[in-house]
Amino acid sequence: MDSQKIINVLPGLVLALVFCLFSQGINNVIGIELFGTTKSPISTVMIAILLGIIMGNAFTPRPGMMIGLDFTQKYILKLGIIFLGIRLGFEEFLKFGTVAIPLIIVCILSVLILIKLLIKKVSISSKMSYLIAIGTSVCGATAIVAVAPIIEAKKTEVAYAIANITLFGVIAMLIYPYFAQWYFYGEPVMAGLFLGTAIHETSQVAAAGLIYDQQFNSPETLNVATVTKLIRNTFLVIMVPLFGFLYNRGKVKDKNYSIFSIFPYFVIGFIGMIFVRNIGDQIFTIENGNYEFWKTLINYIKSLATVFLTMAMAAVGISINLNELKSMGYKPFVVGLIAAVTVGIVSILSLETFLKVFL
Repeated sequence: MDSQKIINVLPGLVLALVFCLFSQGINNVIGIELFGTTKSPISTVMIAILLGIIMGNAFTPRPGMMIGLDFTQKYILKLGIIFLGIRLGFEEFLKFGTVAIPLIIVCILSVLILIKLLIKKVSISSKMSYLIAIGTSVCGATAIVAVAPIIEAKKTEVAYAIANITLFGVIAMLIYPYFAQWYFYGEPVMAGLFLGTAIHETSQVAAAGLIYDQQFNSPETLNVATVTKLIRNTFLVIMVPLFGFLYNRGKVKDKNYSIFSIFPYFVIGFIGMIFVRNIGDQIFTIENGNYEFWKTLINYIKSLATVFLTMAMAAVGISINLNELKSMGYKPFVVGLIAAVTVGIVSILSLETFLKVFL
């Protein structure tokens, strides 16, 4: 990145960091001053996104600020997710991934079947239904943007679909951590699997897992939720070409898309960080006398991951325009709501019926 680009992104980047620090300050005041506890009943991440939504709609962000906020949502978020990999051992990754895959497949198929049935009752375009289906079942806005050119979706249809994912994903992000703690009786793996499959966006899942960790002191839940969501993201490689085939079958059209252009490469970064952790654990040991350095470095990277994710969620909140959501009509949101609720219910039922066998 050249110096001019750095100057362009700096104001929005600093604003996101200020919101992150301010949210932590509010968290401390609520927890220590109001409730007399060491932890606030409202997590820092939740405060950051709510504060961002309030400020972003009370005051219109300047275009110069939006450059840095977009950069934060796109790159700082991914860096935060990559850094989450330092928390995991490779054995844990394989264990959680093996358990998560059948649940992910069931949830994806359920949403696709539901959307197919639902559009017969609710009159929305087939393109809109495809966008909502893949956004809800796989990985939110990234999946929507990947599928849109393949099915030649209009900009308004893309905007509607992303608004769906944003609205219901944010609601789930704020509610599901507390619901999971209550419903699964504090069982960390079950809660993590639920958050990783029932919430749409990677950022929303990471934030929900972080909320759960901050409120219920359960790093394992954050680890499971993150692994589950990242594995779910890789299903883009299968689902995007499949959607293109289903929509365009029988049509003689040249569709220019590439597997390499849609693959979520930050997943590789996350796995790479797991390798770094495992290699470091072998090199820096108590016997060698340098374990404290390695432990300090791990804690530092963990803290950076939390800061980056909180910054990203503040940027997301600032970017949400509530007036635009209100102007988009209700039918697509009805479909999106039903799809969002369905994926949550299917996740719970799947966990209750057969996933316990693997745990």
